[in-house]
This record gives sequence, structure tokens and C-alpha cells, in this order.
Amino acid sequence: MPLSLKQVIRKSTLSRREHLPASVRAAHSASITERLMQLPEYRQAEAVLGYMNFGAEFASELWVERVLAEGKRLALPKVNHHTNQLDLYWVDDPENQLAAGLWGIREPVVERCERLNGLNEVEFVLLPGVAFARDGARLGYGRGFYDKLLMKQLAIRPSEQTALAKPVLSEVEGSLVMSNMTQRPVLAAAAFSLQIVEFIPQEATDVKVEWIITEQETIACSVND
Repeated sequence: MPLSLKQVIRKSTLSRREHLPASVRAAHSASITERLMQLPEYRQAEAVLGYMNFGAEFASELWVERVLAEGKRLALPKVNHHTNQLDLYWVDDPENQLAAGLWGIREPVVERCERLNGLNEVEFVLLPGVAFARDGARLGYGRGFYDKLLMKQLAIRPSEQTALAKPVLSEVEGSLVMSNMTQRPVLAAAAFSLQIVEFIPQEATDVKVEWIITEQETIACSVND
């Protein structure tokens, strides 16, 4: 069976990333971390959602250390194998509160962490991914964990652009109606420049990011949408 365009992009991007020398990945990760720390939307946030890296990803552990050193509240995800979705937990001591989980990724130990009620408790979200386009389109690993999390908790519609203090839409008897105003977290992604592609096909369940930070530039996705 022929590969879909998404599968082709995922496979080729992962291959390019895997072939990046470890020393280069480390240097790029350090540069990305510095850019992240200077992003105004991050600096203004008191609570953030991050992730622990694995494989040849951006070394998010560097950023996690800086987040905690700055005194911000940090939430990290854990795969719930019963629901096949992500649960979020507050972490302030990664060394003692994390353990290897799915794919060997370090995840919160439930008994040692406090669970979040929802994404409305954070103001900034850093998302992982395989490839990104300048309009904010994101291609993950194919499991849909983050898209499900964002669509469910932020009530994002396919045609909506994520924004702060934007009305949440809900569907009642086939029509869209406004619910209470809510402040949504800023959605950002960290990636090596080789992960930026020209185009990523989008589906109804895909959610775009507002910022992409690479070792070379900080991309404001709304400008390119």
C-alpha cells in the first residue's frame, strides 16, 4: 500500500533528524532553549506544560531544568493506557517524580505528583512533533495524543486559530454557540530547522501551534497562515 503524504513526511523527517550528529543536536538544543527562554509569551507565563524528550528529539530536559530554576510551575504528561490519552501532572522534582514509561519516555509517577484539572491551569504549552510547517501545522508520531488533548480540553474547532482569551465554541443542536470566555494557553513547538517543511496536510483533528522555535529562528505562525 502506498504511503500517505503524512507518512512520507514523517519518515523522511525522522530519517534526517536521526542522522544529525549527537554533538550538533546538543548544540541546537541549547540554542533553542535560549530562544524559548526569551519568548515573551513564555516569560509572562507562571505555569507551563512541557514534555520529556526521547530519541533524537530536541533535548527538552534542558528547558525543563530552566523552567523549574525560574520558579515557574511545570506540568508534564503521562500516557493513560486505559483511556489512550494524556493525563497531566505537576512536577517540581524530576529526579524523584519521573520514571520511564511508554517508549522509555520519562513520565510522572502518579503516586508522587498532583494531577491537573485541565489545561486552563497553564498559560504556555510546549509541544513535541516530527515536522512543522510555517503556518503552524504540526505532524506528530501518529498516535494523536496531543491533538486529542487539545481538542478535548480547549474545545478547539478545526477552523479556529488558537488565541489567548478567545471564546470557546460549543455545538448545540447543530449550531455553534458562544460559551464563557476562557484564556487559552499559548501553543509553541521546539524543533530543529531540518524539521521545518513546506506543507503538512491537515485533518479535522489536527491543531496548529502559534510559535515554532528552531536553533536559527523564532517563527510567528500567524504571520504565515
